Amino acid sequence: MTPVPEPVARVADLMTTYRPGWSLCGGWAVDAWLGRQTRDHGDIDIAVFHDDLSAFFDHMAGWQLIAHDPQVAGNSSEPWDGRRLVLPAHIHARSPEARRSLPDRLDAPAQVGFSLDIQVNERSGRDWVFSREPRVTMSVRRGVRHSAWGVPTAVREVLIFYKATAYSDLRLHDELDFLALLPHLTEKQRSWLWEAISVVHPGHPWLTQLSR
Repeated sequence: MTPVPEPVARVADLMTTYRPGWSLCGGWAVDAWLGRQTRDHGDIDIAVFHDDLSAFFDHMAGWQLIAHDPQVAGNSSEPWDGRRLVLPAHIHARSPEARRSLPDRLDAPAQVGFSLDIQVNERSGRDWVFSREPRVTMSVRRGVRHSAWGVPTAVREVLIFYKATAYSDLRLHDELDFLALLPHLTEKQRSWLWEAISVVHPGHPWLTQLSR
């Protein structure tokens, strides 16, 4: 097993006793599949499921949690009280040690202290739902694997799908992540990605590269 970078080791330790499923995602997950850190990361992303949020809220006792969903303003700094979130949603979390150093700064930059960006995902039975309409799914068992760093990690095609469809404009670091993972995709992964991105974002610039 390759050495695990400190931020990933910390989140793995944090989630050791969390019984519901979770996975590393975002840029650190890309690095996990490549076996090395390829770029700087402002924070660390993990994915949890919407129907597990009550357990997640209890698990993160002591952390500063700020939830973002369609019911609150995008710049909200109100603490999340465990209310049921409306999808799409994500949660910013700052560690207890960072809270102690910044007790009155709910709006402190995410980079201050050990911070997480928790992506809240939808699950239907055994399926991970990436898009409701058009419907794009994958079984949770297929969508999460243990990487070389020994942590549950969203598989390559899931990472690329979200990077291709989550934002209206492509971000530079997402383009770099796509190019880094592209040579490591199997034909099955390329095929799934091409079909999934095609139905959600026809004409996406990555489709040509996936079809080669």
